[in-house]
Amino acid sequence: MSRLPASLAREIGARDSIRIRASHADDADRLERLAGLAGTELPEGELIVAESDDELIAALSLGTGRVVSDPFRVTSDLVALLRVRAAQLERLAA
Repeated sequence: MSRLPASLAREIGARDSIRIRASHADDADRLERLAGLAGTELPEGELIVAESDDELIAALSLGTGRVVSDPFRVTSDLVALLRVRAAQLERLAA
């Protein structure tokens, strides 16, 4: 497994908690709210989400790679983690 770049590790270290997981039906309202904040529609297909301190901050479509994230927060670290996880899942599926 490769190490994270130092700049990303610093951003991640500033958060109390981070959780990367598959989205589920109970996330529908929170995902719609996130898309509304971002002024876009939710990405198509199966999503993985990033939570920080129990708030859903970003989501990534495993099918398209498209991301939606909270425009009022720093999310580059979470989006990077979502991309790492998506790549892991893609390798596992191959």
